[in-house]
Amino acid sequence: MAKRTFSSLEAFLIFLLVMMTVITVALLTLLFVTSGTIENNKDSGNHGSSTTQSPSTTQSPETTQSPETTQSPETTQTSSITYISDPPPSQNFSGYYIGVGRADCTGQVSDINLMGYGKSGQNAQGLLTRLYSRAFIMADSDGSNRMAFVSVELCMISQRLRLEVLKRLQSKYGSLYRRDNVVLSGTHTHSGPAGYFQYTLYILASEGFSNRTFQYLVSGIVKSIEIAHTNLKPGKIFINKGNVANVQINRSPSSYLQNPPSERARYSSDTDKEMVVLKMVDLNGEDLGLISWFAIHPVSMNNSNHLVNSDNMGYAAYLFEQEKNRGYLPGQGPFVAGFASSNLGDVSPNILGPHCTNTGESCDNEKSTCPVGGPSMCMASGPGQDMFDSAQIIGRAIYQRAKELHDSASQEVTGPVFAAHQWVNMTDVSVQINATHVAKTCKPALGYSFAAGTIDGVSGLNITQGTTEGDLFWDTIRDQLLGKPSEEIIECHKPKPILLHTGELTKPHPWHPDIVDVQIVTLGSLAIAAIPGEFTTMSGRRFREAVKKEFELYGMKDMTVVVSGLCNVYTHYITTYEEYQAQRYEAASTIYGPHTLSAYIQLFSDLAKAIATDTVANMSSGPEPPFFENLIATLIPNIPDRTPIGRQFGEVLQAAKPEYRVGEVVEVTFVGANPKNSAENQTHETFLTVEKYEDSIADWQIMYNDASWETRLYWHKGLLGLSNATIEWYIPDTAQPGIYRIRYFGHNRKQELLKPAVILAFEGISSPFEVVAT
Repeated sequence: MAKRTFSSLEAFLIFLLVMMTVITVALLTLLFVTSGTIENNKDSGNHGSSTTQSPSTTQSPETTQSPETTQSPETTQTSSITYISDPPPSQNFSGYYIGVGRADCTGQVSDINLMGYGKSGQNAQGLLTRLYSRAFIMADSDGSNRMAFVSVELCMISQRLRLEVLKRLQSKYGSLYRRDNVVLSGTHTHSGPAGYFQYTLYILASEGFSNRTFQYLVSGIVKSIEIAHTNLKPGKIFINKGNVANVQINRSPSSYLQNPPSERARYSSDTDKEMVVLKMVDLNGEDLGLISWFAIHPVSMNNSNHLVNSDNMGYAAYLFEQEKNRGYLPGQGPFVAGFASSNLGDVSPNILGPHCTNTGESCDNEKSTCPVGGPSMCMASGPGQDMFDSAQIIGRAIYQRAKELHDSASQEVTGPVFAAHQWVNMTDVSVQINATHVAKTCKPALGYSFAAGTIDGVSGLNITQGTTEGDLFWDTIRDQLLGKPSEEIIECHKPKPILLHTGELTKPHPWHPDIVDVQIVTLGSLAIAAIPGEFTTMSGRRFREAVKKEFELYGMKDMTVVVSGLCNVYTHYITTYEEYQAQRYEAASTIYGPHTLSAYIQLFSDLAKAIATDTVANMSSGPEPPFFENLIATLIPNIPDRTPIGRQFGEVLQAAKPEYRVGEVVEVTFVGANPKNSAENQTHETFLTVEKYEDSIADWQIMYNDASWETRLYWHKGLLGLSNATIEWYIPDTAQPGIYRIRYFGHNRKQELLKPAVILAFEGISSPFEVVAT
């Protein structure tokens, strides 16, 4: 075992950490969302009720149930169900039925952790951009088979989220949309809400389960699919591919170098630079939508950020939709652009690379550590002046390349739609390594380097990447609090030194999933592999090559295999066997052991074979995953909002100046209320608008909303229900001179003695101000 000494300060911090851990573990068996709470779709701590509307959506011809009235998985309606059928078949045509839809899935923007970095205290305190679910339905021209691909601006899809979405789709559409033909994929923004998981480790990282956010997300995802279904029309699909330059680096290059030299020699870069684009048009050639797959981590916004936003990939989608939906506000308009994740596991957008924040010297080494300050000082940075600027620089480059590929796409996709899916126990997969050797996957476990974080977001602990030996101090704390890992799991994961043996921890629920989705949907010569985690660059390359060969072996030639990341259930990372030996962050987070990639290649190859040989119907569906009823609740209570004496909600506290120039920032502060209330009562579909007075109509016209990248909402939480809301508008070069104002929309929670809580809408308006040309 490695030995270590601790300074007095470090020992004190460790003592605090231990005490926090003890308290957390003690609470595991005490703090639950009761079955009744989940069944009634009310957050724990919400002792009243409120009237709500469904999430804001676009192109919606129908109204669905609100989050509070939609049935949960535990409460099944017994009345008869009327299923929604297909639009009537059109005349014979060559192509596909295509439907696109977009719906809001922002959830809470306060009193909830942001998901991705796992940093305690990185909670939401406002909004930079809304988050959207973008659905794309593609069906054979005779309507016989279909698929729905949904790109959701979340860190990842949780198993609980997928199960509930599928349940609601089944209740409305019968067998049209199923586990085999619906793919849910997270964009992997690290600036979206947490709290929508059911496995204990993810709930601890979320600091509790938020039923409020969970219901909001489910409703938004389902709504986007409903809109896409309603919009189905005959059309054509084209595919194009091309490289994107100067937006990525490999954040674990020393791990990549562990791969065989002969294999690395086949590639010009240690990241996948190729973007795959699907262009969708109707039979008149009018644009309907786009899906792009590209490997990059949406972590331009670092772990100091507290504003909910969609990061670089979201900015690319924003620019594309604004270009195509001219005259519409962000989040509105018929054209839908999905920028989906791929094999991004070791790919960073922070292209200036890692440097020691205290000295400026490079820390691009195997341990990602600095001579002074250690690993906590080693951080990578993007190309911009700050993280907001970096997100837009990277996002714009991705958008521009996608637009070029979209505009020049000429290769039409033709052929039938197929889908194959299985649930698999990933803790017990036998892998045929070669003719004589069989290996197995492992029960989940996380290694020491998991706790180190990455150069995109360090943890602050005195643990480095590339740790291949345990530490007596941390091992002792783990053993005392959680019990010792078994010899079986230790041997299975070698050379990973196990920090958390999550596969052997089951209280109050399993800490990691055992049952995992594997899924392929094909559209002619395109195969979309729904990966339940994060492939590294070389993992993705090996996987695509193997699955393509399997298709070819059984007669489906020239298939394009796309790795679609963060799909259906989250299982952390998947490195190659060789990268696993180095035990940097990605390898330490490969939870099913060193043969995980080989297992996935084997499982997905079986799906490819079944599709190619038309034997999908003969495949076992596999063991169904659980849906847990009792989950650890968030500890943040719902308290009534209050105003300062003599003030009202929405009243201006800091007024705008009379005049601004293009390029300046307008800032107005209002008496506010907790923004999480707006995830329950959605009377207002935006927190803010920037409006311009138009003489021609003698009225105010909305120019920007809270989905605009030019606006920001900061929420300042005070004591005993008091709070302020500051709205900023970064005046762009495109803003026309004239008279403007800013409006603030909020909801306050009101609680009277012995009465249920109600959530009331309010608004505030700034004084008019003038924008003049520079």
